[in-house]
Amino acid sequence: MELDLYQIDAFTGEVFKGNPAAVCPLDEWLPDQVLQSIATENNLSETAFYVPEGEGFHIRWFTPASEVDLCGHATLASAYVLYTLSGYSRDRIVFMSKSGELTVKKGSKNQLVMDFPSQPPKPCASPDSLVKGLGKEPVEVLYHDDYLAVFKKEDDILSLSPKFDLLRLLDLRGVIVTAPGNTVDFLSRFFAPKYDINEDPVTGSSHCELTPYWSERLGKKVLMAKQVSRRGGELVCELRNDRVLLTGRAVKYMEGKIHI
Repeated sequence: MELDLYQIDAFTGEVFKGNPAAVCPLDEWLPDQVLQSIATENNLSETAFYVPEGEGFHIRWFTPASEVDLCGHATLASAYVLYTLSGYSRDRIVFMSKSGELTVKKGSKNQLVMDFPSQPPKPCASPDSLVKGLGKEPVEVLYHDDYLAVFKKEDDILSLSPKFDLLRLLDLRGVIVTAPGNTVDFLSRFFAPKYDINEDPVTGSSHCELTPYWSERLGKKVLMAKQVSRRGGELVCELRNDRVLLTGRAVKYMEGKIHI
């Protein structure tokens, strides 16, 4: 069996930046074990698979270790493949997922606009493994799908050197660290060692939690965000009621065939 495979750098307009995602279009679903094996072999933070469903597509995302319920950059990469490489011509793409309906539209300047659910985090106590794992006490901790650790300034985020063995012990998906940015509204990093992703380059889904937090704190609906991993990436985030619009670009790095 041969399957198409694309590697797309998401949340960037330049190859070797942003977050690389593998995209594997399918005519029908393969066994979960095969999907997981492909994702493990790809060894990227996410591999997206989608199949046609009704007038849209059913999408799933796998890390090298397991399936996840929501992924932003691999959804952006999948939309890029459909619009740019597969000849998809409708105004918007509808993806059905474990997190409900997700849509993607073309924006200006070769950007894509994703419509995702807002996930407002709630305050909580700081887990011991979180503070020890980050090596620095945050000024505030909240949670939703991930722990959200808020720091005072940009340098606090840039200087973190996490102990991933301790962060792996936490009960939620991962840890977002965030602070006000010097040149953007806010910046962040994302760690998910329990999913074999020590640090994710650019994480769309974490901005479903970050956007409502910073929107309320700054009193703004539209925010400029930057994820300050080694590769780095930029997003425009907009809060619209119970939805978050995430705008970014993508670029093709590689395409090929899987032989199984």
